[in-house]
Amino acid sequence: MDVSLTLIVIMAVLFACGVYAMLERSLTRVLIGFLLLGNATNLLLLIVMGVPGNAPFFGTEGEMSDPLPQALTLTAIVITFAVSAFLLALIYRSWQLGQADTVEDDEDDIAIRGRTDAEEDLMGDDEGDYADDDATTDFVGLQTAPITVLHMRDHPAIVDGAPVDRPVAPVLRQAQEPGGQAQEPRGQAPEAGEEDGR
Repeated sequence: MDVSLTLIVIMAVLFACGVYAMLERSLTRVLIGFLLLGNATNLLLLIVMGVPGNAPFFGTEGEMSDPLPQALTLTAIVITFAVSAFLLALIYRSWQLGQADTVEDDEDDIAIRGRTDAEEDLMGDDEGDYADDDATTDFVGLQTAPITVLHMRDHPAIVDGAPVDRPVAPVLRQAQEPGGQAQEPRGQAPEAGEEDGR
């Protein structure tokens, strides 16, 4: 695969300039940066495509050009055009409302920034107070766990409709033996009239 070094350098410069321009506060520069990124992406797909070849369905398979990068390039062009149109609409609306195309901080942004700074100051002051204390938890020294497991036989109002695994083979074997009585498998709740042995 013969790749031109010039195309690689141009693509890298376009990506770098596009990212730099998108980090600015001016919406026009953001638009220019996005267009540079779109063109750099198209160059990347052109580089990935490899050497030019014949159109598909002509010649042998080795002489054909790969159609996938071409389709991706067309898709990238359409996406770049759509987002550019959206950014142009944002720039126009921003110019109508504020006579500027820069992104300004509104009151909410300033309030959030001030609140975050105040919280960081408070957290910085509190670090020294708790550094010498031993680590304790709420449940140290308790005889019982804070979580109580409820069982159906303890509380008859609990209804559990989940399926329960029941061993079928031992019960059937006992029922088939002469004089054997089938016992209720473990894990089932006692019937409503039965008393618990506790």
